[in-house]
Amino acid sequence: MAKKSSIEKNNRRKKMAKNAGPKRERLKAIIADKSKPMEERFAATLKLAEMPRNSSATRIRNRCELTGRSRSVYRKNKLSRIAIRDLGSRGLVPGLVKSSW
Repeated sequence: MAKKSSIEKNNRRKKMAKNAGPKRERLKAIIADKSKPMEERFAATLKLAEMPRNSSATRIRNRCELTGRSRSVYRKNKLSRIAIRDLGSRGLVPGLVKSSW
């Protein structure tokens, strides 16, 4: 089980990224538009730099829904390899058969 503080920090990042996403996209579009004047593009760059770093979607870490584990998480299931193996052994994951020989 991951630390609760790490899980909560990641949840805050998700929330911030969701709220600030449209504003970040608008600023990035202004910065990328070469037809706009250089001053306006530079002002958009400064505004983007002033925004909190945790409002960026790249700061979000994929975590297991059950355990909070941050490594080896399958995106499709949103579960870690350990949680999938445990649930598969119990027969709770449809279509998954754990091999044993």
